[in-house]
Amino acid sequence: MGTVESVTGPLELEELGVTLIHEHLCFRDEATAIQWPHLYDEDALHVAAVDAATGALGVGVRTLVDATAMYGGRDIRLMERVARETGLQVIACTGIYTYDFLPHYWQTRDADAMADAFVHDIENGIQRTPIKAAFLKCAADAPGVTPNVEKVHRACARASLRTGAPIMAHTHPASNTGPRQMEIFVEEGVDPAKVQLAHTGDSDDLDYVERVLETGAWIGMDRYGIEMYLPSDRRDATVLALLERGYADRMFLSADSCASIDWFAPEVAAQLEAQGAVKDWNTRLIHDRVIPTLRAGGMTDEQQQTMLEENPRRWLAR
Repeated sequence: MGTVESVTGPLELEELGVTLIHEHLCFRDEATAIQWPHLYDEDALHVAAVDAATGALGVGVRTLVDATAMYGGRDIRLMERVARETGLQVIACTGIYTYDFLPHYWQTRDADAMADAFVHDIENGIQRTPIKAAFLKCAADAPGVTPNVEKVHRACARASLRTGAPIMAHTHPASNTGPRQMEIFVEEGVDPAKVQLAHTGDSDDLDYVERVLETGAWIGMDRYGIEMYLPSDRRDATVLALLERGYADRMFLSADSCASIDWFAPEVAAQLEAQGAVKDWNTRLIHDRVIPTLRAGGMTDEQQQTMLEENPRRWLAR
């Protein structure tokens, strides 16, 4: 069946088992962390990552796909350490997660130079380690597909064509970014079946979701627990409707959870949780709450296995 790179070395695809396709063991601004390291408790970040990993293992997850790229504070050594300590299989990416901003380094270089950097991570290793990236990551959000965002997408496409690595693209359904993102990939010659449009599940507009599916891409129903984007009951209803329409073999389930994240001050994060903006947002959520609800709504064993085991193997295959 083939192999896929993990942070502890190549894995046979059939070894992946139950897979969470979109999670983060740590998410932070790397520039802030480098310039003001005293703002971060490295021990606490490590403990939080281990807790997330053991939580996933405790509900039967075998593999976690960590979608952390540049601007998410990708730390390949932390991923490797957590994987070796816990036994969780962790798969890493390369790419740039930006809604528009690029530093001067990348503003003054073209998409091919950017693609070279991504290919290096895939073929040689990440952050001066032998650990190789298994997929590419890019993003478009509320600002839309700006020129800088387009450059990153084209770089990901070119790196994918050179290496065979699949692409995960963060999307913003409220801004209808998915179709335009797919146009760019197709213009560059990427097979739509190599692309996963993350966060499609932030919309319960079935017409929009089916338009995205018509592009040939995979879709991520992958932000369970982030109630402020879409409540879980509406996410559940969308997944069940899509299962009824025969799309089990095109969807992924995940939570996009962050074992730690620095976007908000601790007191603000606590307020958001108290207000219900996020709920049970962790690596156990899919198995603790989502699967039982979907099963009660009619999801079959076969559909569950397809979304959590077969689809990850098919998307990651090169």
